[in-house]
Amino acid sequence: MVARVTTVAFQGIEAIPVDVQVLIAPGKPVFNIVGLADKAVAESRERVHAALHASGLALPPKRITVNLAPADLPKEGSHYDLPIALGVMVAMGAVGADAVADQVVLGELALDGRITEVAGVLPAAIGANGLGKGLICPAACGAEAAWASGDMSILAPENLIGLANHFRGTQLLSRPAPALREPASGLPDMRDIKGQESAKRALEIAAAGGHNMLMMGPPGAGKSMLASRLPSILPPLVPRELLEVSMVASIAGALSEGRLSDRRPFRAPHHSASMAALVGGGLRARPGEVSLAHHGVLFLDELPEFAPAVLDSLRQPLETGEAVIARANHRVSYPAKFQLIAAMNPCKCGRAGEPGHSCARGARCASDYQGRISGPFLDRIDIRIEVPAVTAVDLIRPSIGETSAEVAERVAVARAVQTARYAALDMPDIRCNAQATPDLIEKVAQPDAAGGRLLADAAESMKLSARGYHRILKVARTLADLDGLPSVGRVHIAEALGYRMTSAERALA
Repeated sequence: MVARVTTVAFQGIEAIPVDVQVLIAPGKPVFNIVGLADKAVAESRERVHAALHASGLALPPKRITVNLAPADLPKEGSHYDLPIALGVMVAMGAVGADAVADQVVLGELALDGRITEVAGVLPAAIGANGLGKGLICPAACGAEAAWASGDMSILAPENLIGLANHFRGTQLLSRPAPALREPASGLPDMRDIKGQESAKRALEIAAAGGHNMLMMGPPGAGKSMLASRLPSILPPLVPRELLEVSMVASIAGALSEGRLSDRRPFRAPHHSASMAALVGGGLRARPGEVSLAHHGVLFLDELPEFAPAVLDSLRQPLETGEAVIARANHRVSYPAKFQLIAAMNPCKCGRAGEPGHSCARGARCASDYQGRISGPFLDRIDIRIEVPAVTAVDLIRPSIGETSAEVAERVAVARAVQTARYAALDMPDIRCNAQATPDLIEKVAQPDAAGGRLLADAAESMKLSARGYHRILKVARTLADLDGLPSVGRVHIAEALGYRMTSAERALA
């Protein structure tokens, strides 16, 4: 008799059903696993053998064959241990076939029979719920799985013996409860920033509309300090966004104790990061930083120090909100709707444009350094501002700036206006102006007559691309939303144009 257990393989954040078929037949004692399994899956036979022995079950001296169907789908990861072990137990008669017939199973086995945590439990639970099945997963991942549905069956045993006792009815397992991570305390606050009023204004606009932003200024001006405070003024994740973010984190194995968080992600990779680390890839096509920053912030400090090819690889995710990893035998995509915040020095020495400073390399110091960033990449950044050095007067003066909570209230009001606007247009997936399509932003951000004339003149003099034109409209629409106005005026167009080009770029143009 062939025993069958259902598990999943992952393609991006999608869980693909896999049928684990186990046959114990007469013949030379051997344990074979077939079905395009990688090395981690092939090693399952040793972990399964040891875990069953530790649980008081000895494998029969027969030929054991495990087939992972469909056979042409790549199988990767250690989460196949538990379904293979349960399949063997069903084939041996230690567990009834009906006990696992309506369950999706995943989990890694330790040599002593414990079931240890694995990545991807939340997508697997959502996939199991879609199939109308329950889920068996490690105890450490039970809280994560419980978010998939409030009424689906979820078993989260500590070890194989506990699972077998549950099936026999001698030690029933309770359903795990969903858990949220405790809100972080002592987050960086906007009040800590002294001076830089124009930069704080730009940061509020970026938060309100979800706009990409580039800050240029000398070392120590506070660019990283500003970026680190952006999460404190962003609204919390809505339930749908929370699940999407958590699914990516689950695939990456980044959910601590299976607890979800409603805080927006903030990722700040080092400038030595490779293309695979940033966009995703590697041997098992794992999500990169752009996907881990989904519905959150990706902060790139020292922007020109990133490899030019790595930066240009961000152009497609910035436009489509999706990171696509193509392989010869399969194609994987991860969601990547992130807000890009970047910071850079004006030149290699960091002091270009400073009063009284003359660089030994002349204008080339700035032009060569800024030339490492391609024009098409810069064209995708909505707001570009200069962050001047903080003066001693700013540091000595008592701080009287607004707190993050005060700024966050205005951001939340503007975001609510945008969400309601796009929901009324039957586009609920668009939640901020930065996500609007060109046709849509032309419709909702139509400027008045004076604003239209200013934008037309600026488009001609600044030689704006079509993308740049629409991004100015998006920023202007956000400015009007912050002012609580239904239409875009000349003042909003003028301010949006001011954020399109820094003085250093004008000098180099």
